[in-house]
Amino acid sequence: MSYPDPTYFGDTGEVSGAFRPAGAEIDLRFAAGGGASYLATGAATDGRFGLYRWDMPATPTGPGPHFHRTISESFFVLSGTVRLYDGDAWRDADAGDFLYVPPGGIHAFRNESGEPASMLLLFAPGAPREGYFEGIRELASMTEDEKADFYLRHDNIWVEG
Repeated sequence: MSYPDPTYFGDTGEVSGAFRPAGAEIDLRFAAGGGASYLATGAATDGRFGLYRWDMPATPTGPGPHFHRTISESFFVLSGTVRLYDGDAWRDADAGDFLYVPPGGIHAFRNESGEPASMLLLFAPGAPREGYFEGIRELASMTEDEKADFYLRHDNIWVEG
């Protein structure tokens, strides 16, 4: 393992950081509660990664078992208890717990604790997950064919688990 090829060739560095204060408005709200904050999108990181804060309400919510062909996904629990599926077993994860899933790895998450929970989701490379997050609010109005196309476009392959 070595460092990647350079992408910055200057001699003095540059002012290019992007700060987001803790109190910034949430980017996407869900009707059932909770939502997503787009901390660092793939577009903002030149496709290197995407980082999102996922806030879940106290009511059960979260996707079933699935995998991605093109991206890895990592989960870091910030608060509450989140059920994480690592392809083998469901595990109750608390603040500070972490799960990494490489491309092809079956995974899922749910908040079944009865209390709000929050976690960070990291995708690498930085796929345009915002379109997926925003589109899941429209699933109820989609036909089965539209859902299948939506999932295919966003690299979500559902499996039994």
